[in-house]
Amino acid sequence: MRAVISVIGKDMVGILAKVSVRCAECNANVADVTQTVLQDMFAMVMIAEIGSLNCGFGEFADSLAALGRELGLEIRVMHEDIFNSMHRI
Repeated sequence: MRAVISVIGKDMVGILAKVSVRCAECNANVADVTQTVLQDMFAMVMIAEIGSLNCGFGEFADSLAALGRELGLEIRVMHEDIFNSMHRI
């Protein structure tokens, strides 16, 4: 099982590191990352393996959303099944 994690907000040092640490704390393995900075705006999408989470999916998503609020970022977590369902024709 995988999750799609999106992060958007004002660029600052350590965003990737802080999000990765939070994933590691929940035993989510970051499998792929793409990020860019557009002027002073940071945008990142991560794919994380979540089959071995040490907490529930909701707790994982809430933890990342809380981190986003602490950092002034928007962090959203979507289960791969929901993501795929939303993007089917």
